[in-house]
Amino acid sequence: MKTQVYSRWDGSQQEFRLDAERALDALSELLMEGLDVREALEWMRQHGFELSGLDMRVMGLDELMAELRSEIQDLYDRFRMDSALDELRKKLDDLLDREQSALHDRHGYESARMNEFLERRHEATGLSDAIERFGDYDFEDGDAGEEFRELEEELERIRALERFLRERGERFRGNHPADYETAQQIRERIEALEQMGRDLAEGNLENLSPEQLSELLSEEAANSLVLLRDLESSLRQAGYLGEGEDSLTSRAIRRIGSQALAEIYGAVRKDRSGGHETDERGAALPRPDETKPFEFGDPLDLDVVRTLLNAVRRGARGFPISLRVDDFELRELDFSTHSTTVLLLDMSWSMSWGGRFAAAKRVALALDHLIRTRFPRDQYFVVGFSTRAREITIRELPEVTWDMGEPFTNLQEGLMLAERLIARYPSRSPQVLVVTDGQPTAYFRDGELRVEWPMGFGGVSPHAVAETMKQVRRITRRGVTINTFMLDDSPELLGFVEHMTQVNRGRAFYTDPAKLGSFLMVDYLNGRRKKSA
Repeated sequence: MKTQVYSRWDGSQQEFRLDAERALDALSELLMEGLDVREALEWMRQHGFELSGLDMRVMGLDELMAELRSEIQDLYDRFRMDSALDELRKKLDDLLDREQSALHDRHGYESARMNEFLERRHEATGLSDAIERFGDYDFEDGDAGEEFRELEEELERIRALERFLRERGERFRGNHPADYETAQQIRERIEALEQMGRDLAEGNLENLSPEQLSELLSEEAANSLVLLRDLESSLRQAGYLGEGEDSLTSRAIRRIGSQALAEIYGAVRKDRSGGHETDERGAALPRPDETKPFEFGDPLDLDVVRTLLNAVRRGARGFPISLRVDDFELRELDFSTHSTTVLLLDMSWSMSWGGRFAAAKRVALALDHLIRTRFPRDQYFVVGFSTRAREITIRELPEVTWDMGEPFTNLQEGLMLAERLIARYPSRSPQVLVVTDGQPTAYFRDGELRVEWPMGFGGVSPHAVAETMKQVRRITRRGVTINTFMLDDSPELLGFVEHMTQVNRGRAFYTDPAKLGSFLMVDYLNGRRKKSA
């Protein structure tokens, strides 16, 4: 018979602790999809999550429960239990036969002692009942009595196994007959697995032992339990969740923005080499990670360390180090300007399709982090629009989601809010970045909100388009550039955006969610350098 040996936790196994930064990365992925912090934490606990940078998946409660059920079912499928008590029954029968023979030899078959013995023996209805009935019996055969006391010491375990077999014996349909000890191990294992399942179902993770989980299931399950149990407390201790609150801290928002920027800006730099260059000159900031050889006419902004290293590599020895013009290494500069940027984020219901809203929100966070870290003089705002438009603070942004039940698109009010923000924070390079997947279908006229379904399949909403274009002309006269990123290629949207672009002389891009970040980041970095400070 195939057996498995499960050793107990001896303290030498690797201790897993949750990396709060990686947990926040996993949390942010769910926030991008529109869940709030509490919903995201519950999702992670229930369904598990990937730890970025590690070759490991944290199993969720559903997966742990499924593994528990699978382990129990495997035991049912491998073993059969119909002969589990046969060995002990035979042992009891043998010692009782010897006792009956001793009584016959000493007292005769018709004696009171024999009658008492036979009554106890024949009235027993099962193994444990027979053992109980002879619990106070004084054996004539000393050896039989000693063997009986050994059986009596097993009485509680025998009772437990009998109850277990009455309830579940028919479920065991495997090919491996289990003897008594194997049956007891299987019973204890299944009962432990079922108790563990109850604790998981009720969320009583503190009651669960990683050591026992490692024994009963796998080390991966044990590690996952530790990480799930410590998920929320680790995020709070790291300063990513407010104490006693289900809200992200400023530190968490900075981290999420930084990760979004690393993902998006990394793709821009890799895929769009040279896309950041400009011939216009304003205020210049050095790029700490990029240098270039000196060319005649360049300003002599030396990277001293790399210049000296060039001389040493060339063979210069001793002090002072002799430099040549060929050794000069200059720091690359970013020529930039102060800018006010408003990102108009379509929050209508259709943005929930195909990962559109998650991609747009990730870009919004990345832009915020880029501006606060690289361009701190810039002003940056996010305005969300569906049937109505509203400003969204960066603190709200990680948890904001599309407007359920709001199918209309009020770009006009979004542009109105953008105009007011730009007027409040003027700059020489104001710009509006519009991320949308549909043409305007809501608008204000004479202070009254109106909505307008498109006229027929593939049609437009003529009044909504006309009122929105009035606002486009108004904001264009203020010198504001509108760049539009379309997440759908429907003819009505393409036609509207083409018209808006002709009026404003901005630019329009059609892209999908996977490429939105690269397009928008390149446009922001280019657009903000149009005029020198």
